[in-house]
Amino acid sequence: MNDWILINQLKQGDQAAFKQIVETWQDMVYNTAIGIVQHAQDAEDVAQEVFVQVYQSIDGFKGNSKFSTWLYRITISKAMDHERRKKRKKRFALVKSIFGEDNEQVVESPDFNHPGVLFDRKEKAAILFKEMNRLPDNQRIAFVLNKVEGLSYQEISEIMETTIPAIESLLHRAKANLRKWLKDFYERQ
Repeated sequence: MNDWILINQLKQGDQAAFKQIVETWQDMVYNTAIGIVQHAQDAEDVAQEVFVQVYQSIDGFKGNSKFSTWLYRITISKAMDHERRKKRKKRFALVKSIFGEDNEQVVESPDFNHPGVLFDRKEKAAILFKEMNRLPDNQRIAFVLNKVEGLSYQEISEIMETTIPAIESLLHRAKANLRKWLKDFYERQ
């Protein structure tokens, strides 16, 4: 069914239309989220938040961009919010552990299970995704959208609301950083 028909039905309160939107877009939302948060449970939580946001703010979607562009923006925003909350919790846990109130492990290893990565490549992919976490947010988002989601520079520029040359620059710097960090990582091994 056409996205516009579903969107209009959802604006009218049609629950079946919402279910269809979720079924149609859940894989894209999950894959984008896991590319940023890198933990399956966190990606599921983000996906749930995304669809709650879609349901609550569908009236705000005016059609100035494609529905997928709007959905990517919400997904990235929710994933980045999740990452910021997680960092705040870790900092708080670290402060508590310094003062001896909490002995739980502060640093957790990535639960890396991206659906697009073959089993025999998971270890290398986990290393790559760990290094991706070091990238500045804009570089990481552009990299995930291009290399993980396979979006074009034009699509990424629309999602990130910037120019194609800016996207090219972000991707160039992301690749250069990753190349350097991965080289350093493998030289230490």
